[in-house]
Amino acid sequence: MDTMRDRFIATTSRLLDEDPRIALVLAEISRDGFGRAERAHPHRVINVGIREQLLIGAGAGLALTGMRPIMHTFASFLVERPFEQVKLDLGHQGVGGVLVSAGASYDWPAGGFTHMSPGDVALLDTLDGWTVHVPGHPDEAETLLRRSVTGDDRVYVRLSLQSNRAGRPVQGPGFATVRRGTGGVVIAVGPMLDDVLEATEGLDTTVLYATTVRPFDAAGLRRAVGAHGTADVVIVEPFLAGTSTTVANDALTDLPHRVLGLGVGRSELRRYGQMPEHLMAHGLDPHSLRQRITGFLHL
Repeated sequence: MDTMRDRFIATTSRLLDEDPRIALVLAEISRDGFGRAERAHPHRVINVGIREQLLIGAGAGLALTGMRPIMHTFASFLVERPFEQVKLDLGHQGVGGVLVSAGASYDWPAGGFTHMSPGDVALLDTLDGWTVHVPGHPDEAETLLRRSVTGDDRVYVRLSLQSNRAGRPVQGPGFATVRRGTGGVVIAVGPMLDDVLEATEGLDTTVLYATTVRPFDAAGLRRAVGAHGTADVVIVEPFLAGTSTTVANDALTDLPHRVLGLGVGRSELRRYGQMPEHLMAHGLDPHSLRQRITGFLHL
Protein backbone atom coordinates (compact mmCIF):
# COMPACT_ATOMS: atom_id res chain seq x y z
CA MET A 1 0.00 0.00 0.00
CA ASP A 2 1.24 3.49 -0.76
CA THR A 3 1.54 6.02 2.05
CA MET A 4 -0.64 9.10 2.47
CA ARG A 5 2.28 11.23 1.35
CA ASP A 6 2.75 9.10 -1.79
CA ARG A 7 -0.95 9.51 -2.56
CA PHE A 8 -0.75 13.25 -1.95
CA ILE A 9 2.06 13.58 -4.50
CA ALA A 10 0.24 11.50 -7.11
CA THR A 11 -3.12 13.21 -6.56
CA THR A 12 -1.72 16.75 -6.53
CA SER A 13 0.21 16.07 -9.72
CA ARG A 14 -3.05 15.04 -11.40
CA LEU A 15 -4.88 18.04 -9.96
CA LEU A 16 -2.28 20.37 -11.45
CA ASP A 17 -2.98 18.78 -14.84
CA GLU A 18 -6.74 19.02 -14.42
CA ASP A 19 -7.27 22.48 -12.92
CA PRO A 20 -5.30 25.58 -14.01
CA ARG A 21 -6.41 27.36 -10.84
CA ILE A 22 -4.36 25.09 -8.59
CA ALA A 23 -0.80 25.97 -7.59
CA LEU A 24 1.67 24.08 -5.41
CA VAL A 25 4.15 25.79 -3.09
CA LEU A 26 6.96 23.69 -1.60
CA ALA A 27 9.82 24.30 0.82
CA GLU A 28 12.16 21.55 -0.47
CA ILE A 29 10.24 18.74 1.28
CA SER A 30 8.79 16.24 -1.26
CA ARG A 31 10.20 18.20 -4.19
CA ASP A 32 11.70 15.05 -5.75
CA GLY A 33 8.21 13.60 -6.08
CA PHE A 34 6.99 16.57 -8.09
CA GLY A 35 9.69 16.58 -10.79
CA ARG A 36 7.30 15.85 -13.65
CA ALA A 37 4.70 18.31 -12.36
CA GLU A 38 7.34 21.03 -11.99
CA ARG A 39 8.45 20.55 -15.60
CA ALA A 40 4.87 20.49 -16.87
CA HIS A 41 3.69 23.49 -14.85
CA PRO A 42 6.76 25.62 -14.05
CA HIS A 43 4.68 28.69 -13.19
CA ARG A 44 2.37 26.80 -10.80
CA VAL A 45 4.85 24.55 -8.97
CA ILE A 46 7.01 26.83 -6.85
CA ASN A 47 9.82 25.73 -4.55
CA VAL A 48 10.85 28.53 -2.17
CA GLY A 49 13.66 26.60 -0.51
CA ILE A 50 13.94 26.17 3.24
CA ARG A 51 11.94 29.34 3.89
CA GLU A 52 8.72 28.28 5.58
CA GLN A 53 7.50 31.81 6.30
CA LEU A 54 7.86 32.56 2.59
CA LEU A 55 6.03 29.31 1.81
CA ILE A 56 2.90 30.66 3.49
CA GLY A 57 3.39 34.21 2.21
CA ALA A 58 3.77 33.05 -1.37
CA GLY A 59 0.71 30.84 -1.05
CA ALA A 60 -1.33 33.73 0.32
CA GLY A 61 -0.16 35.93 -2.53
CA LEU A 62 -1.30 33.34 -5.05
CA ALA A 63 -4.67 33.15 -3.30
CA LEU A 64 -5.05 36.92 -3.61
CA THR A 65 -4.77 36.53 -7.40
CA GLY A 66 -7.57 33.96 -7.47
CA MET A 67 -5.41 30.81 -7.43
CA ARG A 68 -6.04 27.87 -5.11
CA PRO A 69 -2.66 27.24 -3.44
CA ILE A 70 -1.60 23.95 -1.87
CA MET A 71 1.26 24.53 0.61
CA HIS A 72 3.25 21.54 1.78
CA THR A 73 6.04 20.57 4.14
CA PHE A 74 6.46 18.75 7.48
CA ALA A 75 3.81 19.69 10.04
CA SER A 76 6.31 21.35 12.37
CA PHE A 77 7.48 23.61 9.53
CA LEU A 78 4.00 24.19 8.08
CA VAL A 79 2.02 25.19 11.17
CA GLU A 80 4.43 25.93 14.02
CA ARG A 81 7.40 27.71 12.44
CA PRO A 82 5.42 30.10 10.18
CA PHE A 83 2.45 30.49 12.51
CA GLU A 84 2.49 34.29 12.31
CA GLN A 85 2.16 34.07 8.53
CA VAL A 86 -0.64 31.49 8.82
CA LYS A 87 -2.44 33.89 11.16
CA LEU A 88 -1.85 37.08 9.18
CA ASP A 89 -1.12 36.30 5.54
CA LEU A 90 -4.03 33.85 5.28
CA GLY A 91 -6.41 34.60 8.15
CA HIS A 92 -6.05 38.37 8.54
CA GLN A 93 -6.15 38.93 4.78
CA GLY A 94 -9.21 36.73 4.51
CA VAL A 95 -7.84 34.39 1.86
CA GLY A 96 -7.84 30.61 1.69
CA GLY A 97 -5.49 27.81 0.87
CA VAL A 98 -4.81 24.17 1.58
CA LEU A 99 -2.04 23.26 4.00
CA VAL A 100 -0.96 19.64 3.55
CA SER A 101 1.51 18.32 6.11
CA ALA A 102 3.69 15.27 6.49
CA GLY A 103 5.44 13.96 9.58
CA ALA A 104 2.46 14.11 11.97
CA SER A 105 3.31 13.76 15.67
CA TYR A 106 6.29 11.40 15.41
CA ASP A 107 6.42 9.80 11.96
CA TRP A 108 10.18 10.22 11.77
CA PRO A 109 11.42 9.77 15.36
CA ALA A 110 15.08 9.81 14.29
CA GLY A 111 14.58 13.40 13.11
CA GLY A 112 14.09 14.45 16.71
CA PHE A 113 11.66 16.89 18.26
CA THR A 114 12.27 19.47 15.52
CA HIS A 115 10.39 17.18 13.13
CA MET A 116 7.54 16.30 15.50
CA SER A 117 4.32 18.29 15.77
CA PRO A 118 1.80 16.90 18.24
CA GLY A 119 0.49 20.43 18.91
CA ASP A 120 -0.37 21.48 15.36
CA VAL A 121 -4.15 21.07 15.57
CA ALA A 122 -4.29 22.69 19.00
CA LEU A 123 -2.35 25.65 17.61
CA LEU A 124 -4.73 26.05 14.67
CA ASP A 125 -7.58 25.99 17.19
CA THR A 126 -6.49 29.47 18.26
CA LEU A 127 -7.50 30.76 14.81
CA ASP A 128 -10.93 31.18 13.28
CA GLY A 129 -12.32 29.51 10.20
CA TRP A 130 -10.08 26.47 9.69
CA THR A 131 -11.29 23.09 8.48
CA VAL A 132 -9.02 20.29 9.73
CA HIS A 133 -8.96 16.86 8.06
CA VAL A 134 -7.14 13.90 9.62
CA PRO A 135 -7.39 10.98 7.16
CA GLY A 136 -6.71 7.48 8.40
CA HIS A 137 -5.83 5.90 5.06
CA PRO A 138 -4.39 7.01 1.67
CA ASP A 139 -7.79 6.58 -0.01
CA GLU A 140 -9.35 8.95 2.50
CA ALA A 141 -6.46 11.39 2.07
CA GLU A 142 -7.11 11.55 -1.68
CA THR A 143 -10.84 12.12 -1.21
CA LEU A 144 -10.30 14.85 1.36
CA LEU A 145 -7.62 16.57 -0.70
CA ARG A 146 -9.80 16.62 -3.81
CA ARG A 147 -12.65 18.01 -1.75
CA SER A 148 -10.39 20.67 -0.19
CA VAL A 149 -9.15 22.21 -3.43
CA THR A 150 -12.62 22.99 -4.75
CA GLY A 151 -13.39 25.86 -2.37
CA ASP A 152 -11.82 29.11 -1.22
CA ASP A 153 -11.63 28.41 2.50
CA ARG A 154 -8.71 27.59 4.79
CA VAL A 155 -8.06 23.87 5.12
CA TYR A 156 -5.44 21.79 6.90
CA VAL A 157 -4.93 18.17 5.76
CA ARG A 158 -2.82 16.26 8.29
CA LEU A 159 -1.05 13.26 6.74
CA SER A 160 0.75 10.47 8.60
CA LEU A 161 2.69 7.28 7.97
CA GLN A 162 0.41 5.65 10.52
CA SER A 163 -2.57 4.22 8.66
CA ASN A 164 -5.56 1.98 9.19
CA ARG A 165 -5.57 -1.27 7.23
CA ALA A 166 -8.53 -0.25 5.05
CA GLY A 167 -10.00 3.04 3.98
CA ARG A 168 -13.61 3.96 4.67
CA PRO A 169 -16.01 6.01 2.54
CA VAL A 170 -15.79 9.70 3.37
CA GLN A 171 -19.43 10.71 3.14
CA GLY A 172 -19.14 14.14 4.69
CA PRO A 173 -17.53 16.11 7.49
CA GLY A 174 -19.52 14.40 10.26
CA PHE A 175 -18.65 11.36 12.36
CA ALA A 176 -19.29 7.88 10.97
CA THR A 177 -20.75 5.27 13.31
CA VAL A 178 -18.60 2.13 13.22
CA ARG A 179 -20.04 0.26 16.20
CA ARG A 180 -23.04 0.84 18.48
CA GLY A 181 -23.24 0.21 22.20
CA THR A 182 -24.72 1.60 25.40
CA GLY A 183 -21.67 1.87 27.65
CA GLY A 184 -20.23 5.18 26.44
CA VAL A 185 -18.94 6.73 23.22
CA VAL A 186 -15.38 6.44 21.91
CA ILE A 187 -14.33 8.77 19.08
CA ALA A 188 -11.39 7.50 17.02
CA VAL A 189 -9.64 10.15 14.94
CA GLY A 190 -7.98 9.23 11.64
CA PRO A 191 -5.23 6.60 11.93
CA MET A 192 -6.26 5.68 15.49
CA LEU A 193 -9.33 3.74 14.34
CA ASP A 194 -7.78 0.26 14.00
CA ASP A 195 -6.20 0.46 17.46
CA VAL A 196 -9.43 1.76 18.98
CA LEU A 197 -11.47 -1.05 17.41
CA GLU A 198 -9.02 -3.62 18.75
CA ALA A 199 -9.01 -1.95 22.17
CA THR A 200 -12.82 -1.92 22.40
CA GLU A 201 -13.43 -5.41 20.97
CA GLY A 202 -16.24 -7.04 22.96
CA LEU A 203 -17.04 -3.87 24.91
CA ASP A 204 -20.53 -2.36 24.94
CA THR A 205 -19.44 0.98 23.50
CA THR A 206 -20.33 3.13 20.52
CA VAL A 207 -17.32 3.86 18.29
CA LEU A 208 -17.42 6.94 16.07
CA TYR A 209 -14.85 7.60 13.35
CA ALA A 210 -13.67 11.11 12.50
CA THR A 211 -11.63 12.13 9.46
CA THR A 212 -12.65 15.77 9.94
CA VAL A 213 -12.18 17.22 13.43
CA ARG A 214 -12.82 20.89 12.68
CA PRO A 215 -15.54 21.85 12.50
CA PHE A 216 -16.35 19.39 15.28
CA ASP A 217 -19.48 17.30 14.69
CA ALA A 218 -21.39 18.35 17.80
CA ALA A 219 -24.70 17.13 16.39
CA GLY A 220 -23.20 13.72 15.59
CA LEU A 221 -21.90 13.36 19.13
CA ARG A 222 -25.29 14.34 20.54
CA ARG A 223 -26.99 11.71 18.39
CA ALA A 224 -24.52 9.05 19.52
CA VAL A 225 -25.14 9.91 23.17
CA GLY A 226 -28.86 9.46 22.49
CA ALA A 227 -31.59 9.90 25.04
CA HIS A 228 -29.44 9.06 28.06
CA GLY A 229 -29.50 11.61 30.84
CA THR A 230 -25.69 11.55 31.07
CA ALA A 231 -22.82 11.04 28.67
CA ASP A 232 -19.36 9.46 28.94
CA VAL A 233 -17.08 10.19 25.99
CA VAL A 234 -13.50 9.17 25.18
CA ILE A 235 -11.67 10.94 22.34
CA VAL A 236 -8.58 9.17 20.92
CA GLU A 237 -6.52 11.54 18.76
CA PRO A 238 -3.11 11.09 17.09
CA PHE A 239 -2.00 14.52 18.31
CA LEU A 240 -1.86 16.39 21.62
CA ALA A 241 -4.05 14.75 24.25
CA GLY A 242 -7.10 16.83 25.09
CA THR A 243 -7.11 18.87 21.87
CA SER A 244 -10.81 18.19 21.28
CA THR A 245 -12.09 17.94 24.85
CA THR A 246 -13.21 21.58 24.91
CA VAL A 247 -15.35 21.29 21.77
CA ALA A 248 -16.79 17.99 23.03
CA ASN A 249 -17.66 19.61 26.35
CA ASP A 250 -19.33 22.48 24.48
CA ALA A 251 -21.38 19.98 22.46
CA LEU A 252 -22.69 18.40 25.68
CA THR A 253 -22.99 21.56 27.75
CA ASP A 254 -26.62 20.94 28.79
CA LEU A 255 -26.00 17.31 29.82
CA PRO A 256 -24.16 15.90 32.83
CA HIS A 257 -21.12 14.40 31.13
CA ARG A 258 -17.51 13.28 31.42
CA VAL A 259 -14.92 13.56 28.63
CA LEU A 260 -11.52 11.83 28.54
CA GLY A 261 -9.02 13.04 25.95
CA LEU A 262 -6.36 10.50 24.95
CA GLY A 263 -3.50 11.39 22.66
CA VAL A 264 0.14 12.41 22.64
CA GLY A 265 1.45 13.55 26.01
CA ARG A 266 3.13 16.91 26.60
CA SER A 267 6.42 15.50 27.85
CA GLU A 268 9.20 15.21 25.25
CA LEU A 269 10.49 11.67 24.74
CA ARG A 270 14.19 12.13 24.20
CA ARG A 271 15.00 8.54 23.29
CA TYR A 272 13.42 8.78 19.88
CA GLY A 273 13.01 5.08 19.07
CA GLN A 274 10.43 4.04 16.48
CA MET A 275 6.77 4.89 15.94
CA PRO A 276 5.38 1.78 17.73
CA GLU A 277 7.46 2.68 20.78
CA HIS A 278 6.00 6.19 20.78
CA LEU A 279 2.48 4.76 20.58
CA MET A 280 3.19 2.60 23.62
CA ALA A 281 4.91 5.39 25.52
CA HIS A 282 1.89 7.66 25.04
CA GLY A 283 -0.58 4.88 25.89
CA LEU A 284 -2.01 4.74 22.37
CA ASP A 285 -1.37 1.06 21.58
CA PRO A 286 -4.43 -1.26 21.78
CA HIS A 287 -3.51 -2.79 25.13
CA SER A 288 -2.98 0.56 26.83
CA LEU A 289 -6.07 2.05 25.22
CA ARG A 290 -8.23 -0.80 26.49
CA GLN A 291 -7.01 -0.29 30.04
CA ARG A 292 -7.58 3.46 29.91
CA ILE A 293 -10.98 3.24 28.21
CA THR A 294 -12.37 0.50 30.46
CA GLY A 295 -11.08 2.28 33.54
CA PHE A 296 -12.82 5.52 32.56
CA LEU A 297 -16.08 3.92 31.42
CA HIS A 298 -16.11 1.40 34.30
CA LEU A 299 -16.58 -1.51 31.90
